[in-house]
Amino acid sequence: MRIRVRYAPSPTGHLHIGGARTALFNWLFARQSGGQMVLRIEDTDRSRELAGAEGKMVDALRWLGLDWDEGPDIGGKFGPYRSMERLDLYRSLVNRLLEDGRAYPCYCTPEELEAEREEMRRRGVMPRYSGRCRHLTAAERRRFAAEGRPFTVRFRVPEGQTVSFDDLVHGTVSFETNGIGDFVIVKSDGIPTYNFAVAVDDHLMQISHVIRGEEHLSNTAIQLLVYDALGFAPPRFAHVPLILNESGKKLSKRDESVVQFVEQYRDLGYVPEAVVNYLALLGWSPVGEREFLSLEELVQEFSLDRVGKSGAVFDPVKMRWLNAHYMRGRSDEELLKLCLPHLVAAGLLADPPSAEDLEWARRAVELYRDQLEYAAQLPELAGWLKSLPDPDPEGERILEDPSARRAADAFYQEVSALSEWTPDGIHAAFKRVQKTTGLRGRQLFMPIRVAVTGRTHGPELPKVLDLLGREVVLGRLREYADRSRTVPREN
Repeated sequence: MRIRVRYAPSPTGHLHIGGARTALFNWLFARQSGGQMVLRIEDTDRSRELAGAEGKMVDALRWLGLDWDEGPDIGGKFGPYRSMERLDLYRSLVNRLLEDGRAYPCYCTPEELEAEREEMRRRGVMPRYSGRCRHLTAAERRRFAAEGRPFTVRFRVPEGQTVSFDDLVHGTVSFETNGIGDFVIVKSDGIPTYNFAVAVDDHLMQISHVIRGEEHLSNTAIQLLVYDALGFAPPRFAHVPLILNESGKKLSKRDESVVQFVEQYRDLGYVPEAVVNYLALLGWSPVGEREFLSLEELVQEFSLDRVGKSGAVFDPVKMRWLNAHYMRGRSDEELLKLCLPHLVAAGLLADPPSAEDLEWARRAVELYRDQLEYAAQLPELAGWLKSLPDPDPEGERILEDPSARRAADAFYQEVSALSEWTPDGIHAAFKRVQKTTGLRGRQLFMPIRVAVTGRTHGPELPKVLDLLGREVVLGRLREYADRSRTVPREN
């Protein structure tokens, strides 16, 4: 069998991590087998479509390193690749179903349908269409048509049958047709519904495998009815597990406490290799439970056999941990390029940065490269280099200790006389202060760190002070000395 898969998003928003994972799994499956990947835009939901969404999705997919063999941007022999450009194809097949009696026009108004659903809910019955218009006489249909009454086209679902298919992840899955109800295949505006268009497109584009989210399992039964009615051979199906939040519930796109869109990760300064690596591990596991896999390694190892059935919990902490690993593998210049836009946006550098700004940024990146989880963190981590923040309560307690002023004054005297301002020279100054004052460890270093950085934690202090520069360090130590003189101390 020639492997052909597709990723078919709707242009209704940004590329979600769930959609990105679906695209990745399809891409890996195709590339491993030497098959083909199709990008298809399912744009039949005109009310929810957002201007520019398609272009942003395409850009996000390319940022992840994914490509495709056919699509709206590059063409192909099975096009067009946007649903709204395929209306004539759908129309001819709908007419065939109407002629065969496998579909019929439905003249029910939205109000009538809602009243019907409400009555079923009142009786404790799962709402579904009752089929009232399937029994209209030819005369009734002519009368409604003459009145210009709007209509949809519904598929006539056979009664008393079982629709079964062998899912490559979940095994045998079955649905009873009596629980489905006659479903709409063409809306009143003449545009086909998702379940009809996707079945037609997958057949006409010769898709061999449909890999998508588990939430589409029930849609598969509907689509198989369409395949059967049109005499089409269905593809193989693989439904990958849902992505869950940390509470074990389906991850909601409205949950703003979790970064969920690929474009956001790109804008935060994540690297695409890390995002791809993490998405691959959401519901799939490699042999040997390895954590770090390149795109090339994922192609070699990916298998639907190792896709799990249970939901995959999205862990933002692990995502950041993976990204930090990949960032440490980047050169200083690559990290600088990632971080510069964030430093400019935070007002820490001019736009465009001067040569002096670029040198400062380079040294800040070098100082924090082992702590960075993503590039947008650098302004928060390094902002104190430009403007001294107020210390937190712990820092205030450190500065109020009687020995803190003694440590700061002694250190000021030592570093003000340094002939060469380097990390080694600053380290030697600390050694001399330790010898002359008898202060050691936390008693010596913490007051200096808090007075100069406003923080109780950070990179190696001599490197920090070297980056700040002599005048800034001396100025901040003087400010601390002035403040400490005006604050009465408890005996």
